[in-house]
Amino acid sequence: MTREQYILATQQNNLPRAENAQLYPVGIYGWRKRCLYFFVLLLLVTMIVNLAMTIWILKVMNFTVDSPLVLQSDRNVTVNARNHMGQLTGQLTVGADAVEAQCKRFEVRASEDGRVLFSADEDGITIGAEKLKVTGTEGAVFGHSVETPHIRAEPSQDLRLESPTRSLIMEAPRGVQVSAAAGDFKAACRKELHLQSTEGEIFLNAATIRLGNLPTGSPSSSSPSPSHSRQTVHELCVCPNGKLYLSPAGAGSTCQSSSNICLWS
Repeated sequence: MTREQYILATQQNNLPRAENAQLYPVGIYGWRKRCLYFFVLLLLVTMIVNLAMTIWILKVMNFTVDSPLVLQSDRNVTVNARNHMGQLTGQLTVGADAVEAQCKRFEVRASEDGRVLFSADEDGITIGAEKLKVTGTEGAVFGHSVETPHIRAEPSQDLRLESPTRSLIMEAPRGVQVSAAAGDFKAACRKELHLQSTEGEIFLNAATIRLGNLPTGSPSSSSPSPSHSRQTVHELCVCPNGKLYLSPAGAGSTCQSSSNICLWS
């Protein structure tokens, strides 16, 4: 026997017999296969339900691209802002009676340049608009002092500063200017009108200065004569306390003889 025949016979003897070989099936069979198909089907159904619910919510809440966002509630709508620790830092509540904002600072900015139009915090309220217009028939009511560099009315409208039950005070360290370019300036009060200048003077510059309803004094020595009752020319006199009164004009000053007005002022 040649060497090649010996090697061939030896390899044939070492080969396993077909009847002794064992076959192992590969894959998932039985109840495992049915459970896998069930979970895949359940996942598919869940995805379809979630997609349908999302589309329904978008349609009901009007979440679209071409229309505004609408948040609607039977009571109120509240938007909360919290920090990383879960603490409430800001809140906006839109209710049936009022709109409330709770925050450290509230700002309204212009859409064009982003400048602050209105801001409010604990220190004060700032209005950054070029014009503040109050359209109410009763005007604006201020409970305390108001500081502003300029107050004016609309064109062809009257400007009125009024304090019905208390006094009205206008003061400034460098002066107060009141002008009416196209109309009249009127100052009326129930008791007294004070024009006071601590360091300067009060200057009245007009073509005609009229002082109406001034009391007319009479000579204290005797009753007024018939000539005084028909007097048409009077002299303007001043009491020591600053009160003005009229005295019938004569050849000389008659203020001293008609100074009984000053005794009762």
